[in-house]
Amino acid sequence: MELRDYLRLLRRRWLMILSVTAVVLAAAATLTFTATPQYQSAAQLFVSTSSQSGGIDPYQGALLSGQRVTSYAQQVGTTQLAESVIADLDLDLTAGELKEKVSASVLPETVMVKITATDPEPALAQAIAQSYAEQLSAWIEEIETIGGRTPIRASLSDAASLPSDPSSPQPVRNLGLGLVLGLLLGVGLALLRELLDTSVKDPAEATTLTAAPMLGSIAYDGAARTEPLITSLPTTAPRAEAFRVIRTNLQFLEVDHAEKVVVVTSALPGEGKTSTSLNLALSLAQAGKRTLLIEGDLRRPKASAALGLDHAVGVTTVLVGKVSLEEAIQKHPGTDLRVLSSGAIPPNPAELLQSHAMTELLAKIRNDFDVVIIDAPPLLPVTDAALLASHADGALLVVRYGSTTRDQLAQSVERLASVDAKALGLVMNMVPARRSGSYGYGYGYGYAPETADAGKHQKA
Repeated sequence: MELRDYLRLLRRRWLMILSVTAVVLAAAATLTFTATPQYQSAAQLFVSTSSQSGGIDPYQGALLSGQRVTSYAQQVGTTQLAESVIADLDLDLTAGELKEKVSASVLPETVMVKITATDPEPALAQAIAQSYAEQLSAWIEEIETIGGRTPIRASLSDAASLPSDPSSPQPVRNLGLGLVLGLLLGVGLALLRELLDTSVKDPAEATTLTAAPMLGSIAYDGAARTEPLITSLPTTAPRAEAFRVIRTNLQFLEVDHAEKVVVVTSALPGEGKTSTSLNLALSLAQAGKRTLLIEGDLRRPKASAALGLDHAVGVTTVLVGKVSLEEAIQKHPGTDLRVLSSGAIPPNPAELLQSHAMTELLAKIRNDFDVVIIDAPPLLPVTDAALLASHADGALLVVRYGSTTRDQLAQSVERLASVDAKALGLVMNMVPARRSGSYGYGYGYGYAPETADAGKHQKA
């Protein structure tokens, strides 16, 4: 990934990164402000050779002290010394509990042993550190005394002091680390999700999977559930303009055919094929085209209900000869759109769609209308859409942003190719509004007429 890819990732996944960071920061704050404050006190011992030790020059004495000092620091962790401190201070602790409160270290390049004690009570931490230093000094003197002489001594160079501020928790440090850790974890999870996410989010990426062009993008609109049809929107509404853009681009497809029969489908259900079919057909009718919308989904018909029409009479009743085509076609109130509903749901949709009667029906319809839009089932679950596309000029594939995967789109194109049908174009649906304008298909900006007042103060 290049730098711009990471920047794009941050823009797309910023909410996830922010959420993870907030959770980690909250956890760090909870642990910090609910932890019991701990106080530390330290005492230091200086290990040196005695001036009364004959035969040891200063250089040899320094070497001897340096060799022994590490062993003395390790003695702080022994049970023997812990029991001596417990007896000295009359503590109600076991040797194991006391050893967990104490640590010792040798200051680098010195013969100084630093003993640190930690406890919720400042005075007790001071007492433990001081007692450990005294007991260790006495122990060193005891084991180093040979023949009445003590060549090595440990002197208290810095007595334990009473701590005034807790050593832990440290709010600034903990919250800072929580912030950094949260950001790293958030970016890492966002990157992992991005690598595992194979859904289509870029029109350029979608067009690499098929030779079909991108005809337009339709941004996500929460109001589409209550107002699915563009006829209920102002003419300057961005969603209405998006379908006018698709309508215009559709005119440049299959220029060798004066009459166009286009199947609108998608890879899977729920990707917006029916709403795209409806609004594209309405947009074509608004432009003065003789347009017929065929409800080609004979399994779960939804188009006629969205238009407020009856689907009891339609494709299936015409195919079986119960009614004529002219009798089955309905007119959508308020527009010039003609609609051929699905008719009664048959037990064998695929057989009906690939029948000779269906071929003749579409041939007749071609001569009567400028554009025919067929709302078909999704391609991957059933073969109906592919069969319809083989009778038509091709298929318009609806790709749902962030839902349709690259594999699903590729399989849809292969499904069409298997019946000698082709994908005429792609429509990206439910694109986030912040991204739709960048695709270059005219959606997302809006260009409504200026009001009279606004026109006085602004130039076009």
